[in-house]
Amino acid sequence: MFRNLFLFVLLLIEAGNAASSDYLDNHSCKECHESIYDEFQKSAHARSYFTDELHRKIAQKADPNRYECAPCHMPAASNIDELVSGRARPDPRDVRQRDGVSCFFCHTIAYVKKAHRYNINLPARQAKGYKPSLFGSLVNPDESDKHSSLKSPIYMDNACMGCHSHKVNENNVTVFRAMGPTDNSRGCVRCHMPKVPGGVEKMDKRGRGEHRLHTFPGLEDAKFRASGYALSVGRSPDGIVVTLENRMPHPMIIQPARARYLEIVVTRKGKTVWRNYAKRPEEDRQGYFAFRFFRNGKAVALPNHATSRQENNLQGKEIRRLKYRIPGLRSGDRVRVTLYALPARQECAAAVGLEHSRYTEPIPIRSVEWTVP
Repeated sequence: MFRNLFLFVLLLIEAGNAASSDYLDNHSCKECHESIYDEFQKSAHARSYFTDELHRKIAQKADPNRYECAPCHMPAASNIDELVSGRARPDPRDVRQRDGVSCFFCHTIAYVKKAHRYNINLPARQAKGYKPSLFGSLVNPDESDKHSSLKSPIYMDNACMGCHSHKVNENNVTVFRAMGPTDNSRGCVRCHMPKVPGGVEKMDKRGRGEHRLHTFPGLEDAKFRASGYALSVGRSPDGIVVTLENRMPHPMIIQPARARYLEIVVTRKGKTVWRNYAKRPEEDRQGYFAFRFFRNGKAVALPNHATSRQENNLQGKEIRRLKYRIPGLRSGDRVRVTLYALPARQECAAAVGLEHSRYTEPIPIRSVEWTVP
């Protein structure tokens, strides 16, 4: 039943695209929105199937014949149904596909259909022969010779819900969840699209002094990623207590490929006397945060066909205290605790041939040093 509904919705999308006037590619936006275009080029939304090696390899490994990720990772494509069903493959010559999560697509979302497995974005149908209508949150938006501009409440409530809410695989296993059923996009916009100086257009006709940042800061932004956590250390009767706070409204781990972990090092007179793991951070079961997926009880690296999962995760606004027993801990010992992120956990990267790549390089998030009293 869901499959039929999904295909029906895709047909609606196709019909909308077919009836639309000329597609406005990302680069065409630069003529009027130069600063926003430059911001967008630095964002994850600008990366596509052709430029994001990790995503492409995972998609190919998950299903070499069908590109089921297209509704969210290639949403402007005019042949989504063919890509999802396997009747077509991604084509680097097609600008709609190369544009990734394109400016045009996001600004034409008219409705988000909520569904169990994942939500579906429905773009507005465009009148043939007329300028396309683009939606935004501006009051009294400027007009353009390329498009009409309309204020739409969906950008404050639902714009992120289509792709960033959740995904459940064919076996009813959740592989991605960033937002709960009662959440809306306002929290996403508040953190990931803060207001910054400068108007929305190169020629600021209405004297707007600020706009929403379109880099969508995340893991790649050092200051931003550090702001999501608080970290502290204290003494326990037989060792230390590390307090980790997730300040974000969503879970610490969202993407199934990623991981977070703690590195704890105790030094005495400059020499290391204790660590929380010897070789790999996974050895510390409480300090390694990730999803683990299984198919009929056997561990699998990719979650597309998993039948169950386990997770060590911090939910939104959760505070967790981790106790570590450290024999012989002395007054004056130095304790350094660092929270790291892995863009791709080891087993996932190995499954797609990227175990020795930038995706497995740990990214420091936050660090704290403490002297034992």
